Amino acid sequence: MILRLDVRGAIVVAAAIIGLVTIAAPARADQCDDIAKQLAGGIDGLKVNFKAANIIYLTHPAAKELSLGCRAQGAAYSNELYAKGERKPTPQFYDLVASAAAIIFTVTKDDTTTGATRCLKRMGLLRGDKITMRYKRLNMECTRTKTDAAIAITRPKDE
Repeated sequence: MILRLDVRGAIVVAAAIIGLVTIAAPARADQCDDIAKQLAGGIDGLKVNFKAANIIYLTHPAAKELSLGCRAQGAAYSNELYAKGERKPTPQFYDLVASAAAIIFTVTKDDTTTGATRCLKRMGLLRGDKITMRYKRLNMECTRTKTDAAIAITRPKDE
């Protein structure tokens, strides 16, 4: 008995399997990249710089540093917005943080403006240079140094 190899049949079966795999798993853009594009389109003067690991670095004239952190494997939060500005934040900085948080976390801009303003203005002599608060299901952590003030906004994965 001679074992006869049917090459054409094997190629057809392999092509069918590859076709089914590519149809079953369509190529999707990263959710974090989509959010960065929405931010760049929705906020004047905001530019997307580069992506490193799970962080997309952004630039805007009102902020010294601005980044969008996306959920990594096992992280306790879904997305994170980090913004650093002057020690006494300007109204443009508040507007930038509120607009970006509203787009990232799909909350109204009024709510994010109120939360960011409360967090950044609570820092001082009585309460210290690090404030952690929760507003409208968002976790906000504000820190201050001699020259800078920063805010990090996150939402837990389960909310």
